[in-house]
Parts: sequence; C-alpha cells; structure tokens
Amino acid sequence: MITTVGRWLDAGELDLPLPGSGRTLSRWSALADLCESDVVAGRLAEAHTDAVAILAELSGPPARPGRLWGVWAAEAPDATVRAHEDGRGVSLSGTKAWCSGAGLCSDALVTATTSAGSRGLFAVDLCGPGVQPLQSNWRNAGMAGSDTRSVRFSDAPAIPVGGPGDYLSRPGFWHGAAGVAACWLGAARAVAAPLYRAVADKHAGDPHAAAHLGAVDAALAGAQALLARTAEHVDTAPSDDAEVAARRLRAVVERAVEEVIGRTARALGPTPLALDAAHARHVADLTMYVRQSHAEKDLAALGALVAR
Repeated sequence: MITTVGRWLDAGELDLPLPGSGRTLSRWSALADLCESDVVAGRLAEAHTDAVAILAELSGPPARPGRLWGVWAAEAPDATVRAHEDGRGVSLSGTKAWCSGAGLCSDALVTATTSAGSRGLFAVDLCGPGVQPLQSNWRNAGMAGSDTRSVRFSDAPAIPVGGPGDYLSRPGFWHGAAGVAACWLGAARAVAAPLYRAVADKHAGDPHAAAHLGAVDAALAGAQALLARTAEHVDTAPSDDAEVAARRLRAVVERAVEEVIGRTARALGPTPLALDAAHARHVADLTMYVRQSHAEKDLAALGALVAR
C-alpha cells in the first residue's frame, strides 16, 4: 500500500490545489480518481493532502518533500492524548485511537488536550522519539491495508499548529470533510464499473440489470453534480455555510454509495463478490470507508442546520 501512495507522492500526484483556491473541483476530482484506482491508497492520499491544506491554513511548518502525512483527530473516551509545555517546548503523551497509516506515515497532525483543557493541534515527526504504533486489532478485510491502529505517545516532541480550537473552527475543516465525500464517490465508481460492463456485455437485454444500472448511474451523476456545485461554492464563498454544504454533499454521496453497493450486488449476484478479487476488495474497502459518516447523527445535524 505504501508503494502505491508513495509512488503518487514521489510523482507529484498529491500536489493538489488548496481548497478555496479557485480549483477546488480539480482537487476533489483528483482525489476521486485516486480512490477509484485504489480505495485504501486514495484514503491515505486524502489524509496527506488534507494535512498539507491544514498546515497552509493554520501557518504550520511546511510539509517536507517525500514525507507522507496523516491527520489523527479521532477522540475516543478510552484513548486520550495530552499536550505538555515547558521550557523545552511541547510534548505529547497518551494514546490516540484510529490512526490511519500508523506505521506508514512519516508525520502526522495530532489533536491533543492542552493544560487549559482546550483542543489543540500538533505536528509530530513520527520517526522521532516517543512514538509507538501499537499492535493492530483490526478484524475487517475492508480498509485493512490502511494500517489503522492506536499509537502511543510518550513525551513525543510536537509543534503547535494554529491556536486552541482552530482545528475545528476553521472553514477548512468542512472543506476537508467534503473532500472525503469526493473519495467515497470515486470509490463508488470503481464498485459500479462491473455493472456498467455487464449490462453492455453479458447482461445486455436483461431489463432488471439495466434498471439497476440506470438507478446507479443517476445516483452517481447526481452526486457528481453536487460535488461540482459545492466546489464552486467553496471557491466563491469559502466560509459561507461551509458546514451545511459539506454535510449535504456527504449525505448525498453516502446515499449514492448505498445505491451502488446494493444495486450492483442485486444485479450481478454473488459471482463478482466471490471470484473478482478487485471488485470484492473495492466493495469491502468502500463499505468500511463510508462508515466515517455518522449516519443518522449526521443527517440530524444537517436537518437542524437547514430547519426554517
């Protein structure tokens, strides 16, 4: 997996336009294409490009060439990280859960609780002292290659990025959330590809398969249209209703993903899931990846925002 994303990194394929730069659709289209090619590597690539955007937005240290970044911001009640500041600088101690690329990334942006009780963001050199990826307890085939596990920090040197609370309050937080939806959309295209081929080939004349494809194509086209509209919104009004736009896009793309996975399986039956390794991997990876959505909790948040 590191070979694929590392090759993209070295080739400059992860040097994408920043959100709100006037080329947001180009950025999101590139992320979608990467995930269509390889869901897991694309997910790691998205995190790297998000880290680069965060560093730019919050005036953090520049990302050095050839180094893969992660963004480790999940908060779990049984895994917390605290930031300590003294005359020598800042260090992190504690355990952070859900660290994708735990043994693959060179650097990470890590959220931690400060002495004042606020949430801060810190850049950490993962090759430095005090950083230990823990044994994996991942049991699902989906996204297994992302090397997502807990990481223990023991007085690990860290550099503050932005001020307390800036990670969540900045407009770019929601631009990054929308970028994840672009990745889901690209992965959904990969899952749908066998259905397009089948209806054109061996399922030609099968009205049920054609109907499933029609529904899949409509869902993908609708999600793509909203992706383009949201990118335009980010470029013209980057801080105006950023949360609403991102939540709406994620909801629409998630629904398209459900249509693609469900209808492709119903149309083609078990054969590609059992015998087509690439398709089975795409389905497993996307099924896990899209669960970064919080389902009805996210829909409720969107509903509360748009209620009149």
